[in-house]
Amino acid sequence: MTTISTRLRARRSGAALEIREAVHPARLLLVAKTTLAVGLAWTIAPHMPGITDEYPYYAPLGALVSMYPTLMGSLRSGLQTLLGLATGIGLALLVVITVGPTWWTIPAVVGVGMLISGTGWFGAAREYVPVAALFVLIIGGQNADDYSLGYLVQMAVGVAIGLIVNVVIAPAPLTLAAAARVDAFREQLSAHLHDIGSAVSESWPPEHEKWADDAASLADTTSALRAALADADDSRRGNVRARGRRGETQHIHADLTRLDRVAHLIRDISDEIADTIWDRPGALELDPALPEPLSAACHAVAEVIGQEEPLTAADHRARAEAARAIRLLLETVDVRTIDVRRSMGPGVLAAMHLRRILILSGHREPDEPAGSDAESSGA
Repeated sequence: MTTISTRLRARRSGAALEIREAVHPARLLLVAKTTLAVGLAWTIAPHMPGITDEYPYYAPLGALVSMYPTLMGSLRSGLQTLLGLATGIGLALLVVITVGPTWWTIPAVVGVGMLISGTGWFGAAREYVPVAALFVLIIGGQNADDYSLGYLVQMAVGVAIGLIVNVVIAPAPLTLAAAARVDAFREQLSAHLHDIGSAVSESWPPEHEKWADDAASLADTTSALRAALADADDSRRGNVRARGRRGETQHIHADLTRLDRVAHLIRDISDEIADTIWDRPGALELDPALPEPLSAACHAVAEVIGQEEPLTAADHRARAEAARAIRLLLETVDVRTIDVRRSMGPGVLAAMHLRRILILSGHREPDEPAGSDAESSGA
């Protein structure tokens, strides 16, 4: 029953997050710009010269496919779409001037288009290769030449209008959003290590398992954050609103790299303790003297990870307390190893990882060599 209720809460939380993303100001701006671009394309399309004005409905489609949250994304999507269309149209025209559209040439050219679209040259617009070929052969028919020209030109008009709208109404760089997500990940890691500290100090074996289940999600979070940072970098290219701050995401990349390493260490601690608690394969016995100092060390290091303000008195106090807690854990491990004459497996691994986490979590000035103040903290 508890598992079902947990899953329901997770689903509700996920749905609420998706709704918030849908009405996010940046998303609403994209919606407004897309609406404007489609409207302009539909207004301009009938006034195009020659026979192209007979196919005005493709201009709004071109505007729609070119609208992305970032300028470079719009440019990339627009160019890939036009390249895919031109390739598909070329395949169809080759059929028209040779054997003509028949019961076997139409599926054959679609198959060839599918093969070509798998090369990776067309990005998200790869479907347009077989679609364009199919449209030219089926819809264009006897007027394949005129249809092809109108199709390609009007799509190009729509793409151009979409790019112009995206340049004139430049989207805000996604740097702040990416930084906020990295900060949230730091808090998640801190909370997870707190959960581990609580788990090893409660009744044995611990009753709740959420901290162990959450460990597997840390890698997925890191991957999502890397994608968000890539989008943030992309949002700055060619964006007049990001001019003069080209290196603004460098410190976020550095933070995420450190947090990724911290996440790996926390997952190792979580997996080893979970193995020990539930007697899984590879489990090593946890000496009764270790839970208390291990719990204290986990809580102390978690406090360091969660520090938002670097180089403050509170930060230094938290680091000093964490170094002391790790030292006490190591002393307990050493004493018990001598007393019982066997390895304190989980305690040794946890102490080593917690010490490394403390070093990685050290705040430093931008120009300071990596690890210098962390090593000097005595962790």
